[in-house]
Amino acid sequence: MRLGTTEIILIVILALVLFGGSKLACVGKALGKSIKDFKKEVKDDTEEAADKTKEEIKEAVKEETKQ
Repeated sequence: MRLGTTEIILIVILALVLFGGSKLACVGKALGKSIKDFKKEVKDDTEEAADKTKEEIKEAVKEETKQ
């Protein structure tokens, strides 16, 4: 489902009515920071999982070569 121009304008107007201009800026800033932090944590977890998988593969190869 894609949002058209009319829907986006309606959402912005509704947000301005509910929160006001200054409060909306604070909400936007907090939302942006939250998204940034979430993306960073997902990236860190992905890298950590990849590193762990590489270590497990190396250990499995060492075990195979010992036998």
